[in-house]
Amino acid sequence: MMFPNPKIKLAMLISGGGTTMEAILLACRNGKLSNVEPVLVISSNKKVGGLERAKNAGMSVENIIVINPRDWENREEFGKKIISECEKRGVNSIGQYGWMIKTPDNVVKKFEGRIINQHPGPLDNGRPDFGGPGMYGMRVIQARLDFVRKTGHDFWTEATAHLVTSEFDKGAILRRKQVEIFPNETPESLQKKLLPVEHEVQIETLHDFSEGHVVSFFREKPLIEKDEEEILEKCKETAKKVYPNG
Repeated sequence: MMFPNPKIKLAMLISGGGTTMEAILLACRNGKLSNVEPVLVISSNKKVGGLERAKNAGMSVENIIVINPRDWENREEFGKKIISECEKRGVNSIGQYGWMIKTPDNVVKKFEGRIINQHPGPLDNGRPDFGGPGMYGMRVIQARLDFVRKTGHDFWTEATAHLVTSEFDKGAILRRKQVEIFPNETPESLQKKLLPVEHEVQIETLHDFSEGHVVSFFREKPLIEKDEEEILEKCKETAKKVYPNG
């Protein structure tokens, strides 16, 4: 996959604290991502810490905006606003970093193959995994931790970068990096270990795009065996109850 422009002009979508966004801004500033230019930060919520974090990390105020889906008549109009703001700044790539909103189909179509999502768990395209509707944030971490303990194998989780499609977490896996799960692990301790690795994965993925050598990853062996699918679903349902706000 190659970009039509030699320099990546990146829009970053956030809904929370924006720590991955901050890590990317710093990587651009210190030369790790010399061919990536962050030109826009869009938050879905005006009351999140990521807005101040973006400003403190060097984004100009006019390029830090809030687009709340509730302010628009429908998803298409919401998407049109995102596209409009991206076009004003020449955006040719989008990164979703803690973006809690389903990206409108018109945005996905406009930037097909150029929207990257951050996911805090292992995915397995076309097969059961730790993604899908309602699976984000601490829910993913809790479900993975619960699953490995119940099955007694694969004591690791993954930070994942994948392409965005019209379905949650179904796009091609671009990069992933494993993090060990210790016997006394809690969801909070695992999140703390996982977060800096998530930052690394997203920065490395942007670097891959900037160099024009993006490669999709496919698991030869299913992440979840047939006799484990029911266990997985129970772990997901429990995680949603334990972390009702993600």
